[in-house]
Amino acid sequence: MRPPDRLVLSCLCPVSELGTLPLIRMNLVWASAGAVAGLLAGAAFRATVFRFSAATGDQSTGLCGRCQTPATRRFALRCGQCRASLGVPFVLEGTTAVVLTLLLGRFGGQPDVIAFGFFGALGVALAAIDISVKRLPDPLTLPAYPILIAMLGTAALIGGDIGAFGRALLGCLALSGCFLLLALIRPGHLGGGDIKLAGLTGLVLGWLGWPALIFGAAFAFVLSAIVGLALLAARRATLQSALSFGPFLVGGAVLAALMSAR
Repeated sequence: MRPPDRLVLSCLCPVSELGTLPLIRMNLVWASAGAVAGLLAGAAFRATVFRFSAATGDQSTGLCGRCQTPATRRFALRCGQCRASLGVPFVLEGTTAVVLTLLLGRFGGQPDVIAFGFFGALGVALAAIDISVKRLPDPLTLPAYPILIAMLGTAALIGGDIGAFGRALLGCLALSGCFLLLALIRPGHLGGGDIKLAGLTGLVLGWLGWPALIFGAAFAFVLSAIVGLALLAARRATLQSALSFGPFLVGGAVLAALMSAR
């Protein structure tokens, strides 16, 4: 008999040669914990996102627009001097809460749940910065590599799945290498930050399997194309306009993770 804390959501999207995607099982207890954790993580990232969204790229210039006071505290929803809001209120917290609700509900109780929670929270913060200034800062992406590798390595030891860990490392190399090749072929469309985020995405999706990695990357490009065409139709962009790719890559990774068979 199905446990009462399990909610099963049907997914009807077929995948070529893989058959039909499996049902997405959401653990409601872990999902609730993810909502709380997401609110806290979003609040913790708010000041960081605000600083790295400075137009110059120098996090020290992340000043309050009203009184020019630097945003230095970790949990800072408002300026400590004039109480002005740092960014749009509660959007970052709400988005992070939704993402962690889905990821923790999907992977709750598994050894890899912490790794996916970390990737989800960091991914939302990076997407917010990329939307604001079209940049994925190295001080956030580069330290995430050893952290995520350590988390997945620990999960592999606990779960006895060293093969998945090896596949995660290969996925990191494969996806970052593909993005590097694309950046060389078409300069200006993908930046160094996109390549580094692709490596992080390759880690988590490679852990889940090659189909998840392929689907996540493909969905990111499809979604960016759809949004680009919509902006062109609405005359909000031109053929020369550059879209921030980070949000699409994070979105594709989250969707692929939720739909993975693992």
